[in-house]
Amino acid sequence: MLTPAAAHTLANYKSWADEQTFQAVAALPPGEAQRERPTLFTSIIGTLNHSYVVDLIWQAHLQGRKHGFTSRRIVLHGELEALRQAQRSSNQWLTAWCRQQTDATLAELVTFQFMSGAPGRMSRGAILLHIVNHATYHRGWVSDLFFQVPARPASTDFCAFPPALMAAEPDD
Repeated sequence: MLTPAAAHTLANYKSWADEQTFQAVAALPPGEAQRERPTLFTSIIGTLNHSYVVDLIWQAHLQGRKHGFTSRRIVLHGELEALRQAQRSSNQWLTAWCRQQTDATLAELVTFQFMSGAPGRMSRGAILLHIVNHATYHRGWVSDLFFQVPARPASTDFCAFPPALMAAEPDD
């Protein structure tokens, strides 16, 4: 079972790792983030948008509301800085949400509908784990795309996460 402290650490980690990734992408030569590449989401910016959209979908599930998306492969923000700010806002929501959780609320089951229309049911803690894991997975895709530039990707492994941030209160 996920504890509130672990939830808080995971949210802090996600925020930190996302920021490291956006910093690295911003340092790429102009146009590289939008350059079409042989990948499912077309580009680095497309992959980062996918991760952001999925965050919004799961946020809606946690809030018990419809998300309104019909695809996970849309680009909501074609410009890197706008996407970075939107992702920061989403991550701030997630860290604030984690601060409000208890053992009981993290164990609560949430019923939702997958994009396919299939029914789903997961605990709030499992949804948080999915959000963090999904973002990690796609940051890995972005790292792979860096080698096509070629450039060095950010180091965002959990073991690189600064220990001082693990239990720190997130910045709002």
